[in-house]
Amino acid sequence: MLKECLKHGYFRGTQCPVCGDDARFFMDDRELDHIARIVAGILRHFPDRYGIQADPHGWVPIPVMVQAIRQQHRGYGWLKPHHILALAETDPKGRYEIRDESIRATYGHTVDVDLDLPTDHIPESLYYPVTSEESALVLEVGLKPTDRKMVHLSKTPLDAARAGRVRTPEPVILEVDAVRAQAEGLVIRRAGKTVFLVDRVPPSLLRRFEGEIPDESPPGAPPSPD
Repeated sequence: MLKECLKHGYFRGTQCPVCGDDARFFMDDRELDHIARIVAGILRHFPDRYGIQADPHGWVPIPVMVQAIRQQHRGYGWLKPHHILALAETDPKGRYEIRDESIRATYGHTVDVDLDLPTDHIPESLYYPVTSEESALVLEVGLKPTDRKMVHLSKTPLDAARAGRVRTPEPVILEVDAVRAQAEGLVIRRAGKTVFLVDRVPPSLLRRFEGEIPDESPPGAPPSPD
């Protein structure tokens, strides 16, 4: 559930996590999930399906997006720009960036965008999940984009495991030497709260991570997608 506390802003849940007030209702869980999927689809994959033209850096004016969603989904005639703002500001993974009255996704694109994201404060090591069947080949040839425009690396082994469990219950985690990568001229960009982007990773910068990773997935519960 998405709400707004007049004192502490937007939040997801039933009561403000700061003051405990019930706050103003914005969207129920079903609406939030559906609209989030639409917004991600527009910004990452199919803006043309909604008649939207993003700028070269992936930015879309929020009023334009709201109008396009309302036109294609009659049940969302109530949708306004502040609903999109609230969705983006409370996204737990930091998938979105707001600037003035525009929004963009910070990672996950299959359309061509020039993501002018920051390149500072990169951790010394980053991580990537693969299946056990893929691990030997990736360690031999390196990482290249597949269904996305860039390789998506995770901040911690646990973040990588969470992403990998979308594909396999027990992902193999590969560790990337981010210090050497930058020294060798690879540009690593900060995207979401736990996501970093790079064009490729050569095999010389990869090794298998051998540390312990907790299994956080409750039995029968699907992992959260990026």
